Amino acid sequence: MKVKIRIPKNGEQEFGQLPLLVFIIIAFAIFLTLCFLSKDKAQAEERIIEEPPKNDIGETPPPLKETKEMIRKGETLSDILSRHGFSPAEIHKLRAEVKPVYDLAKIKEGREIRLYKNQQETITTIEYDINKDNYLHIQKIGGTYEATEYELPYETEIHMIWGTIENNLPNAITREGEKGALAYDLSEIFAWDVDFYIDLRKGDSFKILFEKKYLKGKFVGYGSVLAATFTNRGTTYQAFRFTYPDTKETDYFNEEGESLRREFLKSPFKYTPRITSRFSYNRLHPVRKVYRPHYGVDYAAKVGTPVHSTADGTVLFAGWNGASGRMIRIRHKNNYETMYLHLRRCYVKKGVRVTGGQRIGEVGASGEVSGPHLDYRIKYGGKYINPLAHRFKPVKPLRSEFLESFMLAAQNYSLYFHAPLIIFSSF
Repeated sequence: MKVKIRIPKNGEQEFGQLPLLVFIIIAFAIFLTLCFLSKDKAQAEERIIEEPPKNDIGETPPPLKETKEMIRKGETLSDILSRHGFSPAEIHKLRAEVKPVYDLAKIKEGREIRLYKNQQETITTIEYDINKDNYLHIQKIGGTYEATEYELPYETEIHMIWGTIENNLPNAITREGEKGALAYDLSEIFAWDVDFYIDLRKGDSFKILFEKKYLKGKFVGYGSVLAATFTNRGTTYQAFRFTYPDTKETDYFNEEGESLRREFLKSPFKYTPRITSRFSYNRLHPVRKVYRPHYGVDYAAKVGTPVHSTADGTVLFAGWNGASGRMIRIRHKNNYETMYLHLRRCYVKKGVRVTGGQRIGEVGASGEVSGPHLDYRIKYGGKYINPLAHRFKPVKPLRSEFLESFMLAAQNYSLYFHAPLIIFSSF
């Protein structure tokens, strides 16, 4: 597996102070880590490698000519294949023989179909990208269409970046040469500890060890964040990815095996908008102009901004509620309730189960308001609490039988963060 490490300009001076023995120890540990990370990927790639098909006399035929088609809105398989000389009867035969593996009536706009022609300009092979991970391979053999679903042959590289916050996380990530999607992934991991709007300070820092996926040499997206640290207001939070060998469930834990998840997310937004009003027992109401308690936190946001449930729970109410406008009320375990007021739209109904981070509505200006915003409230034991000040409990830690293997992986990951200038760039 090829490894890329992004190096800051002053990295050489920082790392140059380390003795040679430390170089050797770090190099060996990183090599073991990469072997561990590469194992499953290599096995997956080996399964999809096949010998080139041979013709009837045992010879390998010349390479096929590839033609790519991007499926347009309203376009069907018949529309595409008819442009390449397929008769209606042949299209019907192809669809019928492939249907046990995949129904070609379900092809979607924006996906790619690849057609492969032989020397006689006859299409013998068709490929369709079912989703971001799998594709359909169709080959005509002896007058019959045979179909198989494969994993896309991604190449995965491990990269590392680090940097500091000047104004916000997306800008800091893009300044290091990566895309905003990586900032979203990082904020998801630390969403229980850091509110990436109100908590951020200039000078906060991060380090991220992550996967980048390539298809035929072209970057197509990010894989998993393997490990990360985020230092906010002098406190450093660590996250290490771990997948249980038996259940295949994946989560992030700190260096002691404690889950990063809490009972509630710190905010009902992925990137928290500006807070315009905080929890208070005596606030001037912006419409009625009288002093009264304000039992929530107001977030100013554009109409249509997605609102997310801050924890798993069951919807108790979703609809119009007088001065609160459109609102959603959710019951959670341990005697908690959350409320989301002044919505433009509700995406859930009474009785529906929701998960933490699930999109449940949109910011609006319904009810008694002076402008678009979300009023977010929490009750505990029937009483309102301050969402910004309450300390929520973590969920269950890493299962004890896997703690030893997790600790070993976490220690290896940590070597990147303690000495980020790696002496190799590839294996």
